[in-house]
Formats: sequence, C-alpha cells, structure tokens
Amino acid sequence: MAGERSGGRGGSAPGVAAGDRGATVIADRVVAKIAAQAAREALDAVPRGGSAPHATVVVHHDAARVRITLELDYPSDIGGQCGAVRHRVTERVRTLAGMDVPEVSVFVERLHSAHARGAAQGRIR
Repeated sequence: MAGERSGGRGGSAPGVAAGDRGATVIADRVVAKIAAQAAREALDAVPRGGSAPHATVVVHHDAARVRITLELDYPSDIGGQCGAVRHRVTERVRTLAGMDVPEVSVFVERLHSAHARGAAQGRIR
C-alpha cells in the first residue's frame, strides 16, 4: 500500500515521539567541571597560594560518583566546609546534568596556615 514503510533503514519507530528516541550522554569530564565549580562556589575562597578544587567523576547510567580534592585555610571549620561542598556539588550536578549523586567524597589535600604564612612574610634573608 502507498504511504506504508517497510521498517527498513531510515524509518522511524512507529508511535514513538521524536523527543523520546535516542539518548543523551554527558561525559565524565563535563560532570567533573560542574562538580569542581560547585565546590569553588561552596567555599568562601581558595586559600592564598593554594589550588582551586579539582574533581574526578565516574558516571554509570544516570548516577555520578564524585571525588573532590581541595585545599583549605587553617584554622577553619573543616567538617562544615566539607559538608557545604558535598551539598553544593550534589545539588548542582543534579540540577545541571540531571544525575543522581549517591556519593561525594571530599579529600582535603592541604591546609594553609595563616600564621605560618604571616611568619614567612616577615622573614628577611
């Protein structure tokens, strides 16, 4: 009959809307950038002389496991800052990438002491 398709190549699935076909894949590195930016947003500031937060991510289906590495000033509320980072990263990845975030591991790589920094600036060689 005229107007019928044989279901071969080039045809579309009958009864399936165009927006429901296919898949969206977001690369791990894109989710890592979202997570690193969210960690920066959660912190007051990057310690002077320190590095910005860095993220690594493993995405499996619609879930992202995130590892954030960061540096903090000392003394400070380390637990509070890490909790704020976890919360912000989870929120932003869920909102921007549409992924669940069952795990956010925060690793504090280095503490920057304001006292040590001040003492080092006062030295004359």
